[in-house]
Formats: sequence, structure tokens, C-alpha cells
Amino acid sequence: MAEKYTDAQKRATIKYLKDKTDSIQIRTQKGDKARWQAAAEAEGVSLNKFIQEAVEAKIKEKRGV
Repeated sequence: MAEKYTDAQKRATIKYLKDKTDSIQIRTQKGDKARWQAAAEAEGVSLNKFIQEAVEAKIKEKRGV
């Protein structure tokens, strides 16, 4: 079976992620991930986007924006 991506595409993706993004690992109680995932799906967004939006909303709430 042929590879879906070329080695050049893989290298470019790795470079982009390294240069343009930060990575955060979150540890939570068992079951929270499933609840969060279900809530994200209900909103039609990825879990990553759901968490980002929740954090940004909390920051804006605290700043009174």
C-alpha cells in the first residue's frame, strides 16, 4: 500500500508545527475527556478548538472584555 504522505510533506509538517505552534498536555480526571469530547462534537468543533475557546472565554471574562 502506498504512503499517504511523502517524506518531504512529513518533514514540512514537523517543521511547521515546531516553528508555529506550542504544545500543551492536559491531565484530568478519568471521564472528563469523554465529556469534553462530546461537548466539542455537539458544538461542531474539535476538542482542541473547544478547549482553546473555553480558555479564551475565561480570560476575557476575567478582564471584563
